[in-house]
Amino acid sequence: MPVKNYTIAAIATPKGKGGVGIIRLSGALAISIAKQITHLTTLKPRYAHFTAFYEADENILDSGLCLCFPAPHSYTGEDVVELHGHGGTVVLDMLLRLSLNLGARLANAGEFTERAFLNNKLDLAQAEAVADLIDSSTEQSVRSAQNSLRGVFSEQINDLVTELTELRIYVEAAIDFIDEEIDFLGDGVVANKITNLQIRLQKLQQTAQQGRLLREGMSVVLAGKPNAGKSSLLNALAGHEAAIVTAIAGTTRDVLKEHIQLDGMPLHIIDTAGLRASENLIEQEGIRRAQAEIAQADCIVLVVDIREVELELKQQFPEKIPVIVVYNKIDLVQRQPEVVFNSGFTEIYLSLKPEQGLDLLRHQLQQHVGYNSDADSVFIARRRHIEALNVANTAITQALMQLQTNYASELVAEELRSAQNSLATITGKFSADDLLGKIFASFCIGK
Repeated sequence: MPVKNYTIAAIATPKGKGGVGIIRLSGALAISIAKQITHLTTLKPRYAHFTAFYEADENILDSGLCLCFPAPHSYTGEDVVELHGHGGTVVLDMLLRLSLNLGARLANAGEFTERAFLNNKLDLAQAEAVADLIDSSTEQSVRSAQNSLRGVFSEQINDLVTELTELRIYVEAAIDFIDEEIDFLGDGVVANKITNLQIRLQKLQQTAQQGRLLREGMSVVLAGKPNAGKSSLLNALAGHEAAIVTAIAGTTRDVLKEHIQLDGMPLHIIDTAGLRASENLIEQEGIRRAQAEIAQADCIVLVVDIREVELELKQQFPEKIPVIVVYNKIDLVQRQPEVVFNSGFTEIYLSLKPEQGLDLLRHQLQQHVGYNSDADSVFIARRRHIEALNVANTAITQALMQLQTNYASELVAEELRSAQNSLATITGKFSADDLLGKIFASFCIGK
């Protein structure tokens, strides 16, 4: 039997005690079950009925509100009923069990939102935004999740898919009339359209990357030699004494992590063991863990004592990860705070004792990821969205190359099809069932 033929029920409010608790039902039996529990003969749509909730033996279990949302004008697109009772754990469990005994089954994690997706009330990007809105840890991420939920991201994806569809029709028509004297692909129209698509897609990638950082936070690894000031920098950014700071080299042996907000952007600051040759087994393990964190970082902050001129550690870092070199202890050489832009990396001159120039580092961390706290059009994005955009961009780039270099119309059409399918996975118009299962399994039960 298809999933949508079952009526599902779940507690929609968080665990624990509260003034109000909500039982949500969705499906063909939802209204019938609600009538049996409330003894109401009719349920006015979108009206709050104050009523008692009756057990099977006619004893009153609780009292509260009953709201009915008939299909298709509901969250899931099915008949939906909400029972608002008192927020006690036992009371809600009894009310849920009563609903299950009357024909509903317990909802799976995210099943209400999954049904909304399957019934075309939300696309997949909007459905994911529901969970992201609930999990938001900053005001900016709340606004961005709301943008995604309203369809800002989906609208841009759909526009690109529409353009790709029209372009594919043009290219495939040219293939059908390849023996005609008219050169459909040589007039520059297709090349210009592909180039414009590429520009729009790359701009969308930048915005999506910022949305991913708002959702997941940016991982910033503090690296460098012992006693360069990494732990002092962690404490300064965190605003409290998170790490032990001593004059003894190699004080930090393990990985220390602090989660902070930088002007609305979540940051995961990771302090690591000093990088140096060591015979100490414990310190060696700390260095191994430091190198593992460096390999997964969004940004590396290499902390250097300004009295040292060696930067050989920078050569050991992955090339794809941006590096900010922080020259610490400028107070010892009478230098002023400053930002210097070099080829491939940025240098920041600051002092942590006394604190001078720390705001320069905060600003550069935002600049390195293109973060803009005033961007109202930013939407929440996930790693799978970024990957899909990257695949689409690669395919469009290949399509342009096949057109300009090989003049291979069939290969151009195939690359455009690949780009279109990749973008369609974002909204769910072209998605595998196992992907849907993974996405909705991450939701809370009752949503």
